[in-house]
This record gives sequence, C-alpha cells and structure tokens, in this order.
Amino acid sequence: MSAWLPDILGWEQAWPWLLGMLVSGYLIGSIPFGVLITRAFGMGDVRKIGSGNIGATNVLRTGNKAAAALTLLLDGGKGAVAVLIATSLYGGLAGQLAGLGAFLGHLFPVWLGFKGGKGVATFLGLMLAFSWPVGLAACGTWLATAVVMRISSLSALMAAALTPVWLWVFGQEPLIWLSILLGALVWIRHGANIRRILAGTEPKIGKGK
Repeated sequence: MSAWLPDILGWEQAWPWLLGMLVSGYLIGSIPFGVLITRAFGMGDVRKIGSGNIGATNVLRTGNKAAAALTLLLDGGKGAVAVLIATSLYGGLAGQLAGLGAFLGHLFPVWLGFKGGKGVATFLGLMLAFSWPVGLAACGTWLATAVVMRISSLSALMAAALTPVWLWVFGQEPLIWLSILLGALVWIRHGANIRRILAGTEPKIGKGK
C-alpha cells in the first residue's frame, strides 16, 4: 500500500482531495455496464430479465455468455480503476475511499434511481487492485464454492466472508475494516438469496431463475 496521505499534505489540505476521490469513485462505480451492454447487444433492458439485477449473473440468464463475461470484467474493472488511480495520486487512504465510492456507486447508481447491483464483481475488482494475492484468493474462494455447490450467490457470500481472513494472511491488515464493511453490504444485498438458499430453492449455476 502507498502512504496513507501524500507527504506534502496535512489533513487540512488533504480532505477536499480525499472527498473528491470518494465522489469520483462513486461516479466510476455508478456506470451500469450490465444495462449498457445488454442494450448494445440488442437484448433489451436487463432489469426486466430474470432477477432484474444489473450484474453479470443476471446478464448470463439472457443466454449470451459474451455479454455476461463483458459485464463481469467491466464491473470488476471499474472498481479496480478507481482504486488504482486514487492510490497513485493521493495514497492508500484515498484508494480506500475511492474503492468505497465505486462500490456504493455500483450498488446505488444515481442514473438508475439508486437501484443497482449486488456488488460481487466490483468487490473482487477492488480486492485485486488493493492486493492481487488477496484478490486472487477471493476469486479462488468464489470459484471453489461455485464448483462444489453450483450456486453463484453462495459463492459470492463465501468470497466476501473470507476476504478479511485473506487480508490478514497476506499482511494487508489496514484493509480489513473496509472489507468487512463491503462484505456486510454484499450479504445485505443478497438477503433474498440467503432465504432461498436456506429454503433450498436458490437456482443453480446454468439454470434459470
């Protein structure tokens, strides 16, 4: 991680820039790639398909794997871009704030009436940008759970829950509290999925909702 604040700035000079990173991260994160891609592919509005979510899992329900893969990459990429730009300019704290902003932008995009996605791809993109070993471990957790259980939402929940552990393992303790906050939001956004998992009615990967 870079220094928490640029050496040339004290708190009095730094806070407007840090606030700017939070807002800039939000604007980057609020780009609704799932909506834009499904429209570009001529598939209509993804919010009227399947679960109505704008994320890659619901885009996959259209049957277009290319559109789903592109949504996954761009939703993850926008989080990573926000973190990398802010960290390179103003240090690690700015990177965390930009990452938080990007995540909130994906969950609550102003362009869609604050009704966005569940944040999984963006969460993973953030972790890859903060620390690629941690990001790979989180992605590996998702993949391992998906292979064994065949439930996308459960994979996301496990990845979010174990990320603080991976941060500790790889010596990235300053990021643990942020990961807990983001992970809690992932779990909250998956409330309906959790209820279906407990009831045994959550759809498996590759099957319709």
